[in-house]
Amino acid sequence: MDDRDWLAERFEEHRAHLLAVAYRMLGVPGEADDAVQEVWLRLGRADTSGVENLGGWLTTVVARVCLDMLRSRAARREEPLGVHVPEPIAGREDGLDPEHEALLAASIGPALLVVLETLAPAERVAFVLHDVFAVPFDEIAPIVGRSSAAARQLASRARRRVQGAATAPDADLVGQRAVVDAFLAASREGDFAALLALLDPDVVLRADRAAVALGASEEVRGAPAVAGYFSGRARHARPALVDGAVGIVVARDERPFLVLRCSFAHGKLARIEAVADAERLGQLDVAFIDG
Repeated sequence: MDDRDWLAERFEEHRAHLLAVAYRMLGVPGEADDAVQEVWLRLGRADTSGVENLGGWLTTVVARVCLDMLRSRAARREEPLGVHVPEPIAGREDGLDPEHEALLAASIGPALLVVLETLAPAERVAFVLHDVFAVPFDEIAPIVGRSSAAARQLASRARRRVQGAATAPDADLVGQRAVVDAFLAASREGDFAALLALLDPDVVLRADRAAVALGASEEVRGAPAVAGYFSGRARHARPALVDGAVGIVVARDERPFLVLRCSFAHGKLARIEAVADAERLGQLDVAFIDG
């Protein structure tokens, strides 16, 4: 057996783990596969004669590849495709092969995936490596280009956001996101019927004094009135996590100046609270979902 064959066997031993790491970080099966393939290419070009722990070396490389991919995704300001859980993958006749088993075992709930998409790339990498795969912060630090203490802070911030979302009154973030996305699209298009279908019959819209000063109505009740109010609006609004639930934000230079806190009932918007008061805005935990 030549050196390349030996290296290929060792790589295959770790492939399932690498796929699990990559999928947790990227949330998209195809991108996870691409990341692992890139690790294999880098392994072929690297001098690993002095590497004592090949598994640790490969984990470090896949983490760096994923971090680059996450940063590229954020720079393009694209919405990732991974807010859905992939369909089960058909395995061999005698059962799933180890790669597929690892990928399915690594599948994260769609609600958590939505939360992870709000994290900065370095936060996501630090959180996944430490909290999911128990990688020490001393090893995470050079991957994210920070000190060990700073890497710990990255993971801590990410953990607070994940835990906050997990304790939201309605943790169905994927369903909330779908409603909010459809609501924003219908609002921009002036589609009254679509807006009406997304609103609870007894929906209430309330605004604080600062929001009223910006042109919002102090109170609007009932689906027809709220649908009429939002028809043709929301051109600069974006979906965001607001205190762990999906809401709507209008921002200048990435700083929110108007936040719509949303409550949901039976898959529809049941309450919308417009917040523009600077002090109250400062107390909200806001994280953009779409970049």
